[in-house]
Amino acid sequence: MADRTALEDAHIGAKTDRAVVRDALGVGVAVGLSGFAFGVTSAGGGLTLLQTCALSLLVFTGASQFALVGALAAGGSPFTAAAGAFFLGVRNAFYGLRLSQLLALPRAVRPFAAQWVIDETAAVALAQPTRRTARLGFVVTGLSLYLLWNLTTLLGALGAEAIGDTDAWGLDAAGPAVFLALLAPMLKTGTERAVAGLAVLLGLGLLPVLPAGVPVLLAALAAPAVLWADGRRRGGQGDAR
Repeated sequence: MADRTALEDAHIGAKTDRAVVRDALGVGVAVGLSGFAFGVTSAGGGLTLLQTCALSLLVFTGASQFALVGALAAGGSPFTAAAGAFFLGVRNAFYGLRLSQLLALPRAVRPFAAQWVIDETAAVALAQPTRRTARLGFVVTGLSLYLLWNLTTLLGALGAEAIGDTDAWGLDAAGPAVFLALLAPMLKTGTERAVAGLAVLLGLGLLPVLPAGVPVLLAALAAPAVLWADGRRRGGQGDAR
């Protein structure tokens, strides 16, 4: 009886592992292909092949990469472009705090795993029921996405001249579109939706009047503004009682 139970548990575990790997590869392949759009956009914006590939190899956070090359292509200074990319990438630090507890990886592995702490790996890992499957989902998503993103970045940069005008193809919108598709399901509360909406209004409203990269920085003010207003509202309700 005990042997049968052990076999059943092993069978269930194998099915779970296959499901995790399937989902992780699906995310890795789907998002990794948009690296082609980044390669084309970056090369079309004036960055060299080496600079484009270095961004994907070393930075490896798609939204920040698109923000950086977009700001540079629009004539923004390197400082404002880098600052906008940095603030977009700060969210990964918060993912890291949660994942460090969930994954509990060996100390020697953590510096390498930190490179893969992004939206997609965090989403797959946090959706798993156990630490073992969370580790599996994190590794498969990170490895498949890192390899494919860098490969398609290289292909996109090499093919930029053949494609010609990247704006005509609309490839510069592919990265932000993928990021928004991943972000939208996470906005579950009214406060989160209010922060996102105000950030969009600030970013788009200030875009025509401020240098490239600066609207992204100022859009970050949406979070403290909404939280302050929410705190005032809750405080007022408490006083009314």
